Amino acid sequence: MGTIIAIGAGIAVLTGLGAGIGIGIATGKASEAVARQPEAEGKISKLLLLGCALAEATAIYGFVIAILIIIMLK
Repeated sequence: MGTIIAIGAGIAVLTGLGAGIGIGIATGKASEAVARQPEAEGKISKLLLLGCALAEATAIYGFVIAILIIIMLK
């Protein structure tokens, strides 16, 4: 039973991988956009921060689910 819990928690934590990839891609695209249009840096930065916050929230949800799996199924 303990290994099943560990596997479930590990899969739930994998959401952090997706969030990290998403944030990396978004940051790269924002850097390219600022390089093309430096005058729009303020707008681009605001959108980047909003997008990163939403992507990071996904990772936090996965972490919370992993903790709940470990606590509730023990």
